Amino acid sequence: MLDNDYVKIFSGTFIIVQLVVDRLDSVGINAIVKDESESARMAGFGSSFQGFQELYVSKEELDHAIPIVEAVKGELEV
Repeated sequence: MLDNDYVKIFSGTFIIVQLVVDRLDSVGINAIVKDESESARMAGFGSSFQGFQELYVSKEELDHAIPIVEAVKGELEV
């Protein structure tokens, strides 16, 4: 896996990121979750942004993933 093969499509709290991941999984899109705060905690460092995660998908799946992310964001805006 090369870093430039993946694109960040969303960032937010653990709960919302997991909701997006579940939706992406349901259509066969494999997303990668990056959690800097958890990595820092495990290394013995602290972080001021606990529970903040970034979501990445491959460039090949980007066109299918964006509408799903937008739909979830739209559902949350009430």
